[in-house]
Amino acid sequence: MSEKENDPPVPTPDEISQKLSDFLKENFGGAVDFTSMPGTPEMQEDNTGEEEVSKSVDLLDFNYRPRDIKDHLDRFVIRQDEAKKALSIAVCDHYNHAKYLRRLKEENPDNTTGVEFAKQNVIVVGPTGVGKTYLVKHIAELIGVPFVKADATKFSETGYVGGDVDDLVRELVQRAEGDVNLAEHGIIYIDEIDKLSSQGNSMGRDVSGRGVQTALLKLMEETEVPIRNPMDIQSQMQAAFDLKGGKAGPRTVNTRHILFIVSGAFSGLERIVRKRLSKGTIGFGSGNTDIPMDNELFRHVGTEDFIDYGFEAEFIGRLPIRVVCEHLAAGDLLEIMLNSEGSLLRQYEQEFAEYGIQAKFDHEALKVIAERAVDEKTGARGLLTVCERVLRDFKFELPGTAVRELKVDANFLEDPPAILEHYRKLGRQVTVEQAVKEVELFAAEFERQHGVSLIFDDAAVAAIGKRASAKASSALQTCNLLFKDFQFGLKLIQKNTGRREFNIGAETIEDPDAFLSDIVVKSYRDAETGKSADQPSG
Repeated sequence: MSEKENDPPVPTPDEISQKLSDFLKENFGGAVDFTSMPGTPEMQEDNTGEEEVSKSVDLLDFNYRPRDIKDHLDRFVIRQDEAKKALSIAVCDHYNHAKYLRRLKEENPDNTTGVEFAKQNVIVVGPTGVGKTYLVKHIAELIGVPFVKADATKFSETGYVGGDVDDLVRELVQRAEGDVNLAEHGIIYIDEIDKLSSQGNSMGRDVSGRGVQTALLKLMEETEVPIRNPMDIQSQMQAAFDLKGGKAGPRTVNTRHILFIVSGAFSGLERIVRKRLSKGTIGFGSGNTDIPMDNELFRHVGTEDFIDYGFEAEFIGRLPIRVVCEHLAAGDLLEIMLNSEGSLLRQYEQEFAEYGIQAKFDHEALKVIAERAVDEKTGARGLLTVCERVLRDFKFELPGTAVRELKVDANFLEDPPAILEHYRKLGRQVTVEQAVKEVELFAAEFERQHGVSLIFDDAAVAAIGKRASAKASSALQTCNLLFKDFQFGLKLIQKNTGRREFNIGAETIEDPDAFLSDIVVKSYRDAETGKSADQPSG
């Protein structure tokens, strides 16, 4: 037997990769993981991949108008109309240009060489909690592009301890599941950008401010970012194995069509603007130094003000679209709770509902909550602070008790401990009356939502209570489960016969689907024979 025959078999690249992964985990724990980037199966194909192409084609079939995007944002963010308009226009211009270039390239690749376009990168000024992140997040969701958010404070100049700004682009590729074409049309949002200002820092090397501004310059204009981090030995080893295995895909990401949006509170910027304007207009802003930035003052903000704040002229020049998100008053916070699709009230209602408790917020109580939230000076986030402070003990003590309804009114907010004691006593009263009350509560809410009355007899209530006890649940939860989607069948009956009231007995509780099926079929027969809607059935 030859010496070669005694040699162990040569491992495949995948086997080597696995052994290295095991070695790193054994020596460094979970902090280091030798794996390929998320989504690399698509990237590793040597061909272009039909799925990757189709994603990008769908993306660039962009047909939104600025008004369409603003209408979408109005569902989630209260006020900030100027910011919504500016962002909507910038986004439409940005992606319409990308679509235009694609069309030219399809006709003739040489057509795109002479096309110039100034990127519509955006800077948003506004205090915390006014909806800056929400605006950008919902724009990305509407368009269907990958979205990355990061805080500027986590980055440092290349070569120093801290994050590398290029990692933002690599994260876009991960969010796009390895589709580089899709990632090259994503949105990068950097918050707390005002923390990069170099105010008062004239000594030594500014690692966290001026250097990061310089690093971001190339990204915001156009550059090629390596998909693998050249400073990360793990990434480079993985790239080498991918290349050896014939799995290497695109090596770089072009940032030309990546939209950059940055934001920050920019506390003190308003004082810089007022000071500059007061030099030319006697008395301008006199006595108004504590008034926050609004749209009226923001109209006067210029590049020089951002430079005086501590930013490089080249950096601010890469952000031509500038908007302000204004402070929210108590009325705005009230409207957020009442009308926003992401309302905090829906969250609390859902949280209590998981324990079988129906939370109801009185309008006057909401006004008090909004007024208290303004005092927190954290925008819409103050709503959560106030609600959590008031409701924490109720969320802890009421689940598992007989309490099935929690009414939050003005009295509740005036003396929460006294109200909590009242609910403690109520929670210990496990009686037949409580089960009746829960069923009545369900029936009333069902009629309010669907315009159909459910009339439960005593036997039905008893059956619901028995079923709830067996399931360690509440009568309200049991009703919600038994009669889920019941309204669709009842609406058919109402359409056929005009009937609005339905009697529910114990037999219905045993098999509600069979009951509903029978009366729906009967309604069609009644409609054919012309039987009156007032005649009893079911």
